[in-house]
Amino acid sequence: MDKLIIIPKEDTAVTMTIRIDRTLQEKYNELSAKTNRSRNELISTALQYALDNMEIQDKE
Repeated sequence: MDKLIIIPKEDTAVTMTIRIDRTLQEKYNELSAKTNRSRNELISTALQYALDNMEIQDKE
């Protein structure tokens, strides 16, 4: 019988603390309840989307 080989998963996640407006937190709480996704997952997805779709303009 072949052996089951398990390779350790590389953990690239970090913990970061931010301050946000209470109403924004409440909206993420509601979205989390509606989608059965964690608030952390939703915020992480939103941050990645913002980075991928951000455009920086030079000052005129």
